Amino acid sequence: MRLNLKDIINVPGAVEPFEFQMDLSDLDFNGAHPIDQPVFVSGRVRNMAGALVLEAEAKTELHLTCDRCTKPITKEQVVPIETLLAEELADEASEDEIVLLDGDVVDLDEVMTTALIFAMDQKNLCSEDCKGICAGCGVDLNVGECRCKPEVDPRLAALAQLLEDKESE
Repeated sequence: MRLNLKDIINVPGAVEPFEFQMDLSDLDFNGAHPIDQPVFVSGRVRNMAGALVLEAEAKTELHLTCDRCTKPITKEQVVPIETLLAEELADEASEDEIVLLDGDVVDLDEVMTTALIFAMDQKNLCSEDCKGICAGCGVDLNVGECRCKPEVDPRLAALAQLLEDKESE
């Protein structure tokens, strides 16, 4: 959504509210498409003494896979954003903090998509104490015990063999 701000750019105290939905189902994250629900965006742009401030919130439901046990998980994602809008930059140091207008227009789709992507977790877990899957036998350690035999340190293999022989007697 492109929001035209010509009515508030030169009017201190003016507010331009907005509300819309975005479809980000085509965004690919390592072969997965976790944003398969609409993203609901609402907010406003305020002219505060000549400075345009964008305040918004994006909400959606993410469909992810636990990075430890591979169970499907669903998580609500709420991303608040507050940033300055400007027609031009005074210096390049503030480039990351200010969104440039295209004439009198701000591209809210681009701003909110970027904010949503940056807010996504690097690691997704079904729970903080998820134990994952055993690399040896493949059992889900949240559900059952590992069926692997403990590996013997090669330096102690002879001792382990003696203990096995003694147990079998």
